[in-house]
Amino acid sequence: MSARDEILARIREAIGDGSGRRVGDGRGPAYRTASGLDEHALVELLVDRLEDYKARVEVIGSDGLAEAIRSRLEGKRFVVPAGLPPAWLDPSLADSAVTDSREAPIDVERLDELDAVVTSSAVAIAETGTIVLDGSPDQGRRAISLVPDHHVCVVPVETIVGIVPEGFARLDTTRPLTLISGPSATSDIELERVEGVHGPRTLDVLIVRQTAGAGT
Repeated sequence: MSARDEILARIREAIGDGSGRRVGDGRGPAYRTASGLDEHALVELLVDRLEDYKARVEVIGSDGLAEAIRSRLEGKRFVVPAGLPPAWLDPSLADSAVTDSREAPIDVERLDELDAVVTSSAVAIAETGTIVLDGSPDQGRRAISLVPDHHVCVVPVETIVGIVPEGFARLDTTRPLTLISGPSATSDIELERVEGVHGPRTLDVLIVRQTAGAGT
């Protein structure tokens, strides 16, 4: 046996479950790949997790989305990705919005001067309260969701899944993924909560159900 074979054999031994079963041989442990939750349960669980993380959450119909965003951003200067649907922004906010794109990125210093950001999202995982951005046109570059102090994030209800395997099954993992579980927060050595260290201090999540006849 070569040194390489010996190392791989030890790895296989280490990741077994103590019963002689090995990952990859068809006899390994069975992991959950779906939650089995219906839409109502998924939304309820996601809201519970996000609120536990100190996010501000509202479940709305798509016909109320523009007003919900307006109420959170009135009087603020904010950035939007180039692919954000125009119908999401009330016309009264037009002079306060700055558009960012990969072709015309806003520099970090300018982003730091802005109060907020609005994005959509790719997937939301209810069990962990995690929202995933994947850099799609309606979500934009990672920088715009990390630098401004207030993030308004839209979560279409059809993008909510129960557990992590379901979430990653919907994602292209070669894309630049940003995983968000509540506002940015950490604790110092004395367990004092400190917010805004790694990203926005305030997270507003708008969970949107499509309203019949409403545009997006």
